[in-house]
Amino acid sequence: MTQDIADDAAAIDEIVERLTERFPALPATTIREVVVGEYEGLDGAHVRDFVAVLVEKQAKKRLKTLGA
Repeated sequence: MTQDIADDAAAIDEIVERLTERFPALPATTIREVVVGEYEGLDGAHVRDFVAVLVEKQAKKRLKTLGA
């Protein structure tokens, strides 16, 4: 369980880093909030293999609507 939390935290950090580079006009805190929100939406997923990919895709969509 602890390893899963560490893996999720590392995945969130990596996604935030990539999206911060892609959307430099947005504050990193905003990007992190969006990514964490998307991650929480998939928290109950039984198959975790593609959660990070889905989170990043949905976060990009949300950040584009913020005018970035």
